[in-house]
Amino acid sequence: MRQITRGKPGTVDLLHVNRSILSLMRPGLLLNAPMVALLLAFISSTNAHTQQTEQAPIYTSETHLIDFTFSVRKPDGTLVKGLTQSDFQITEDGVTQKISFFGSEQDLPLSLGLIVDASDSQSKFIKRHSKDVEKFLRTVVGPRDEVFTICFGNHLRLTNDSTSSIDAVLSGMKRYDKEISGFPELDPDGCVGGTAFYDAIYYSVLEKLTQARGRRRALILFTDGEENSSAHDLLDAIGIAQDTDTLIYAIRYTDQKESKSADARKGKAALHHLAAETGGSDYDALHENVERAFIQIADELRSLYSVAYHSTHHKHDGAFHKVVITTTDSDLSVRARTGYYAK
Repeated sequence: MRQITRGKPGTVDLLHVNRSILSLMRPGLLLNAPMVALLLAFISSTNAHTQQTEQAPIYTSETHLIDFTFSVRKPDGTLVKGLTQSDFQITEDGVTQKISFFGSEQDLPLSLGLIVDASDSQSKFIKRHSKDVEKFLRTVVGPRDEVFTICFGNHLRLTNDSTSSIDAVLSGMKRYDKEISGFPELDPDGCVGGTAFYDAIYYSVLEKLTQARGRRRALILFTDGEENSSAHDLLDAIGIAQDTDTLIYAIRYTDQKESKSADARKGKAALHHLAAETGGSDYDALHENVERAFIQIADELRSLYSVAYHSTHHKHDGAFHKVVITTTDSDLSVRARTGYYAK
């Protein structure tokens, strides 16, 4: 909310002037009748001017600009490029919205966070994680992009701060395998014991991606999605990603023998929910071709559209508002986050 007071240019602080004049009337100073009359006349006129100025109208304006990043696909999954603003419609809670800004982000540099699960449930996949992370980096990351890496169990360790060096990221992960405690923590007051998966997402966005200005933000999760010790829950993780327009892509590693357990099913559902609610996608690393998945992610991150609109809903009531983006071609599908919280 901005408050704007409209007054005349060059207005002086009349109250300060009045005080300065009155300070002349100190004990011992002799004023003749004309001087007294002149001073009283000046004070009277400036007080009247002050009252007029104080009564100047005050206008308030509120900006509620909502922005979305999304991709468009054909029925066969092929990404669609080259669309224009007139090809899209937006509704919020069923109400049509007017697009204020439209653009494509093919050339926007990326700010990526790699979230790698190092908890006990992923111990047998540690080497697989390392190989897949290297494949991902060499497939997706370009010279203008930046990547940071978080390895997590019950603590969130920053194994690499934002860098464009693929070798530096890989070196940090190798050092983490040998000496866990040698890396800074994102949340030094985190829980002891268990798997703080949701905290890893929450603090990665809060402390790293919110600083990424003029970049496309995304998190890549290498995990089974299981969680048991975070201070934040699934809705917190989704909410902060939606608030910052951060896409989440999940690469899931679930032990085949444990795939039917309650924890495994919950983890799988959580990863799907995180990806779907933020406009990303999820993949099963043990049953899908991850190299093909990484190519798809790379293509998608370079083929995104952005829109922004001034919402017709003006209240910051904390409620969730469902947003639907569609195209004039009913055969095309839009992948975007599902809405936003009016905070």
